[in-house]
Amino acid sequence: MKHFLSLKDYTREEILDILKLSIEIKNSFLNGQKIIPNFKDKILAMIFEKSSTRTRISFEAGAYQLGGSSIFLSSKDIQLGRGESIKDTARVISSMVDMIMIRTFEQKRIEEFAEYSSVPVINALSDEFHPTQLIADYLTMIENGISMDISANYSQHKIVRKPIVCYIGDGNNMANSWLFLASKLGFELRIATPKGFEPISEFVNIATKETNAKINITNNPKEAINNANVVTTDTWVSMGQEEDKNIKIKAFKGFCVNNDLMRLASKNAIFLHCLPAYRGYEVSDDVIEGSQSKVFQEAQNRLHAQKGIMSFLGEKNWKK
Repeated sequence: MKHFLSLKDYTREEILDILKLSIEIKNSFLNGQKIIPNFKDKILAMIFEKSSTRTRISFEAGAYQLGGSSIFLSSKDIQLGRGESIKDTARVISSMVDMIMIRTFEQKRIEEFAEYSSVPVINALSDEFHPTQLIADYLTMIENGISMDISANYSQHKIVRKPIVCYIGDGNNMANSWLFLASKLGFELRIATPKGFEPISEFVNIATKETNAKINITNNPKEAINNANVVTTDTWVSMGQEEDKNIKIKAFKGFCVNNDLMRLASKNAIFLHCLPAYRGYEVSDDVIEGSQSKVFQEAQNRLHAQKGIMSFLGEKNWKK
């Protein structure tokens, strides 16, 4: 069974296949062509132990646009939220649907669920990884001419074949996911965090050892952003960690992506943020609303990325 739990489990070729599918599906969608992929009449179960705006809408709309349907399940709707074991829940739900998406806290919950599931499982966010977001992010890079691998045929930009991506902020699930995307695709990645907030060292070591990618971890955002083609960040206060807000505001002083920082990036650099954004904290209002911001293109690409992931898993797991 092929699942989508983390980019570290995927090869470069598999990631590119998902991206190509996402581009193909988006092109068909934009051209008004009816998409008839392998998701027709399939059912996606969506388990949300963490709430979301973009994740729910993109998966629910995506399943429908692919010819299937979806079932929304919060922790209040199923017995998993009342103490039923993960393996029992996985066995039951997977016996009734064709694919399962989970947005939760610990990565080990998703991995245990996938172990006992008879259908493909997608990690729609855990405390350690956010792999679906990275597909949307790289798709947005491709559309803006920033890709060493493939290009979108409607991109009007000069292609940057050796991209430099700069992530400024907390060493969280987004930083971890950027590490593994860089390690698989081979682009240069610079991560700037305050001291003590670096991404998990085990992930840094794995990503650094298994790739030709140039990966640099620093505590200096000005050093990291210098001449970068992509500047990205994430909220400093992740869901479930609100009690750390005051501590982080103090620790992250100087790490807000504002116009002063963006001027150090490449002239044609783009700005990305997975949202929700807390303006004035990790990013200034003038940057997220500025001409270099591709945040809302990126958010809309969640829809097409999810369709690419679901279609890829369908091709790998379902008999023709």
